[in-house]
Amino acid sequence: MKLTVIGAGAWGTAIAVQAARHLPDHAVCLWTRSATQAQALRQHKENLSHLPGITLSSAVEISDNFKQAIRRLNAEDLVVIATPISGLAESVRRIAEIATSPLQIVWLCKGLEPKTTLLPHQLVARELQAHGRNIPHTFGSLTGPSFADEMALGLPCALTIASASNSLCTSVQNAFHHDNVRIYASEDLIGVELGGAVKNVIAIAAGIGDGLGLGLNARAALLTRGLAEMMRLVKAAGGQPETCMGLTGVGDLILTATGDLSRNRRVGLLLAEGKSLPTILAELGHVAEGVLCASAIVSLAARLKVDMPITNNVSAVLQGEQSLAVALQGLMGRHAKPEH
Repeated sequence: MKLTVIGAGAWGTAIAVQAARHLPDHAVCLWTRSATQAQALRQHKENLSHLPGITLSSAVEISDNFKQAIRRLNAEDLVVIATPISGLAESVRRIAEIATSPLQIVWLCKGLEPKTTLLPHQLVARELQAHGRNIPHTFGSLTGPSFADEMALGLPCALTIASASNSLCTSVQNAFHHDNVRIYASEDLIGVELGGAVKNVIAIAAGIGDGLGLGLNARAALLTRGLAEMMRLVKAAGGQPETCMGLTGVGDLILTATGDLSRNRRVGLLLAEGKSLPTILAELGHVAEGVLCASAIVSLAARLKVDMPITNNVSAVLQGEQSLAVALQGLMGRHAKPEH
């Protein structure tokens, strides 16, 4: 098996490092759009800008030639897209236009396409239908509670590959399920992807609460009610609510809402300090997916008639439509009702 990773950010580098621990030399290719970054990766054997301190094995091939990076693959191989969701459509389009044989396509991003509210697998299907030249590519989402730094260090981690293709799930497990990484398989793409999107928004809320000093009781309540919102949306969208009780739901929610490495939690903490969103994003220097997809989740929930008060309030804060004080008052002032 060979594998090409599209995108040499923190996650792309980490997933390439993990695969290279098990696959033969030069089976793994890490592609970057920047010739300068490609040269730096070859020279330093380290991604100094996105994943410093992690040695990049000489077994990993570094490329800035997209066509070569894709055409080295055959039907049994994997292409892993490690871009933010904003780059997913372009990546799939380019793959579809270049590939000469069916490929197994996997992505790592979480969220919804902002303008259309499409989930990643719906976005991928759209692009393949438009540009795939009737080549039967298979695809799936690799996701779960994980920070790139810890995976690259070889610390224990469990992820889920969600796909309608059993053979793709098996290929992903063969590529990454070794050493301290476990890969579980799921057929519920809707549940897995919505869980990964909603938890980022709830993590922003958790960061706000912690930054305001609301206490551990408040955090526990927020995560529990956030999980309830997630399950309602998954069910209404046609997914399986029980998926939310697994790695890509409650597991990822706990990590992202409480882990100090979480960008989304960091956004909430800095909002609580009174910083503006543009200042926060500039300070982060990385993408926080919850910021990008909060309003899309609100739109999807409105269309499906799903009540999501935490998500609605976070989106309103991010859009500058209300203050943190008003958002908190709105949540705490809701009428009493049964817990289902």
